[in-house]
Order: sequence, then C-alpha cells, then structure tokens
Amino acid sequence: MRRTDRQVTDMQALQQILDTCKVCRIAMADGDRPYLVPMNYGYRLAGGKLTLYFHCAHQGRKLDILKRNPRVCFEMDCEHALMPGDTACEYGYAYASIIGEGAARILTDEAEKIDALQRLMLHQTGQGQYSFPAAAVSGVTVFCIDTIGFTGKRR
Repeated sequence: MRRTDRQVTDMQALQQILDTCKVCRIAMADGDRPYLVPMNYGYRLAGGKLTLYFHCAHQGRKLDILKRNPRVCFEMDCEHALMPGDTACEYGYAYASIIGEGAARILTDEAEKIDALQRLMLHQTGQGQYSFPAAAVSGVTVFCIDTIGFTGKRR
C-alpha cells in the first residue's frame, strides 16, 4: 500500500468498516475480459481470517465465470464525504475501504448455506435468527469468498 499513513490494521477498526459497508464489488476474469458485480454480503471475521458470503440465482454469468475460474478480487467502501478546500486542488474525499482477494466456493451443505444466509441477513438488517424454509434454501445459490488477504484504508 502506497499510503501507509491511511492503512487500517487494527482488527476492530477493520470489523467496523465491514459492518458499515453494505455492498461488496467482486471482480472476476471471464477469459481475457474483466467482469465486476456489486453484491450485498454477510461475513465472518475470526482469527484474522475473513470469509464473505453472498447469494444469487442458480444461473447467470457470474456463476458461469466462478465455476471456470474461482479466483476473485473484492472491494467495499463507505463513510463517503467530500472534504472541501479553498481551491480545486485542495478538495479531497473521506472514505473507508477494504480490498482483498481470494477464491469463491459454492456452498452445497444445507447447514452451511443456512449459516451463510443468517450472516448475510444479520449484516444487512442488524437482526439475526431468521428461519429459512427448505424450499428457499434449495432455491438459491450461496457462495463464499475464502479470502487469502485483505487490507483496509481510511481517510
């Protein structure tokens, strides 16, 4: 990271960014073409290991790409605010962000899918312990990104 003065390394501060952001952008490689998709997410952060959870339909370009090449990058940002200046060059922008990489994995175990959906709902709504009928669980694809590294940044 070039601007180490803005780097966030404290795990509680990283978790605060994860809690505040609501959309994660996932970058994939579709052969020689990039593909980027914004998605709502849930997460688990334990022992410095971050796992991100997502859900989607059973079909689509995103899943086709992930099945061929599960390697991804991801980005989320929040806490946006314009920082005014006296001249155009003195303006700035406040933000908090997390960027990382990992491998996507489609979840097939029903209990693991339900846990992922619980984490997604808890993160998005602030409420936990939803019930998910079996038909709803089988009617959705749930995948995670097992991260191999991530960094936080704040201005």
